Amino acid sequence: MNSKITYHKEGGYYIPDLYLEEEYYEKEYIIGKYGHLRLEYLKNHKKAEYIIMFINCNLRKHIVDTDKKAKERFEILMAQMLEKNPIDENLKNTAPLKWIGLMNNYKHSVEEIIFNELIYC
Repeated sequence: MNSKITYHKEGGYYIPDLYLEEEYYEKEYIIGKYGHLRLEYLKNHKKAEYIIMFINCNLRKHIVDTDKKAKERFEILMAQMLEKNPIDENLKNTAPLKWIGLMNNYKHSVEEIIFNELIYC
């Protein structure tokens, strides 16, 4: 296959017509919280990796896979946390704010693990 670079003129300069291929990896998947956090981290702290993945058209794959792994890990860790430290379901009805506080504490603990393992590494 013969690839020929074409140019267009802007002012007095000829600019090459270069385009990146569009990424189609799981195009229907909606990237969630963890994928967006990973993307922002790459943009702001690992620019070289971000640029390489972008140019090689595998940035979306990395972000989607990270988002999926993080969601799966969240479910597993929350289940483990509740198994080791059960919360009485009656607390929902008798002391809802205490129940919410305990669940938020578990959630934040689990997210801290996910951030260290998958997002900010």
